[in-house]
Amino acid sequence: MELHKNIKHTFSALMLLMASVSFAQEIVVHDPVVIKQKETYYLYCTGKGISVFSSKDLKSWNPEPPVFKDKPVWADGVAADFKNHIWAPDISLHNNVYYLYYSVSAFAKNTSAIGVATNTTLDPKDKKYKWVDQGIVIQSQPNRDMWNAIDPNLIFDENNTPWLSFGSFWEGLKMVKLNPDLKSIAQPQEWHTIAKRKRTFELPDSDPGDGALEAPFIFKKNGYYYQFLSWDLCCRGEKSTYKVVVGRSKNITGPYVDKDGKSLNEGGGSILVQGDEKYYGTGHNSAYTFDGKDYIFYHAYEKKTNGTPRLVVREMLWDTDLWPVLK
Repeated sequence: MELHKNIKHTFSALMLLMASVSFAQEIVVHDPVVIKQKETYYLYCTGKGISVFSSKDLKSWNPEPPVFKDKPVWADGVAADFKNHIWAPDISLHNNVYYLYYSVSAFAKNTSAIGVATNTTLDPKDKKYKWVDQGIVIQSQPNRDMWNAIDPNLIFDENNTPWLSFGSFWEGLKMVKLNPDLKSIAQPQEWHTIAKRKRTFELPDSDPGDGALEAPFIFKKNGYYYQFLSWDLCCRGEKSTYKVVVGRSKNITGPYVDKDGKSLNEGGGSILVQGDEKYYGTGHNSAYTFDGKDYIFYHAYEKKTNGTPRLVVREMLWDTDLWPVLK
């Protein structure tokens, strides 16, 4: 009887531990962002016309219609013969309007632009449901810009001023002040570099090498702005080396520093999650507070399926020095 009781208690504890640590999803995603409307979570990610999923519990996800049936009318003017495969969205609610930023780009080039679409509801069954494209917010061009206009993330500072962080490779991750309409850059323009890694000079543009970083996501908590970003290489299946690092600042525009006090503009960054026995690489995260708990969402290249990108959702806690730790 005592042995049976111990086995039962051990099994119960194991199941509780498994439930609390994290839950990987069977859906295939890249670059997930999430928002909650009423009792439903909506996930937006890279895909044809922007892929969409819905869930009631953050565990079981159902596919929804894509945001764009047809590619944005301006897309071909940015990336010739664009196939409507839209990258790395970002979703926010402000003044009862949903703002969905997204990336149009040519792979391995900074021929890119960030657009934004708006809607008053996220429920496809609602009669008011309709995404309205508002056009280009910011655009990068080769031989002109040393940054890449992809991977947007909208954040507001303590004065409710909107800022857009973004970037991938090149001369680092950037932040620019927006107008209150959230659709255009404020004048006079104010730009900041918020993360950067040194890159071997001789490498071709198609090889990021040791300078690979992208996908900033700013999360306000504990009196800090935490910048999450991804280092190294995504999108290579079994050869993916993606990892999430973090730094923080008291000011939204930085400077951001890691746990050792090293500036993210000088290659700093404290590793939060990386490849392990289950995944080749993990990255391009978002972070939110839902029902009093903090969560991180990211995609991970699963080993047992030869590098398929899976959704991973984990609760995020905070250590005594107010740095994030994953449950």
